[in-house]
Amino acid sequence: MTAYKRKDGYYHKAKEEGYRSRAVYKLKQIDEKFNIFKEGNVVVDLGASPGSWSEYAVEKVGEGNVLAIDKERMRAIDGVSFQQGDMTDEGFTRKISIIAGEVDVVISDMSPNITGNYDVDHARSVYLARQALKFCYANLRKGGRFVVKVFQGEDFRKFMEQTKKTFSSVHGYSPEASRESSSEMYIICKGFQGVKKDGSWKR
Repeated sequence: MTAYKRKDGYYHKAKEEGYRSRAVYKLKQIDEKFNIFKEGNVVVDLGASPGSWSEYAVEKVGEGNVLAIDKERMRAIDGVSFQQGDMTDEGFTRKISIIAGEVDVVISDMSPNITGNYDVDHARSVYLARQALKFCYANLRKGGRFVVKVFQGEDFRKFMEQTKKTFSSVHGYSPEASRESSSEMYIICKGFQGVKKDGSWKR
């Protein structure tokens, strides 16, 4: 049996357990390894649709504490707020910053539309990851956590080094639930310190 077929078991498991997609197990495995969520945390889920990450997050932190964002419409999830819009649009991003306020956790599974040109897809992936990081600069509480998907490529390490400037702990991680053929990697950031300006840390 191929690795793809073995891992496609996550699709069937998601159906059996009532989640919207197999992607939930990527976040679950990340959380089990890195302890991302705590009860009562405020969470923003970027690139949320179809919603399995938000489903998992609300189970962990409680209803009313998760804000899901996506360009596409998403079916309602009990206890999760949803805003439709594009995180590359500055006006929309400012609106979301106001709505969200201070948050404890930012999770981003945002992915570009795949062109089939690996260099282009990688560059677009890093661009989306940087947009998510900018949101952290504006809204993440001190000590907060950030989980972001990035396609591997020449700019992966550069982006990872960028996160190390503002988080005390940064790790790259590929969950078992990711398909072996996928180039995706998750960067797990903990201990947000803020952005260093004029010799001092500022959020």
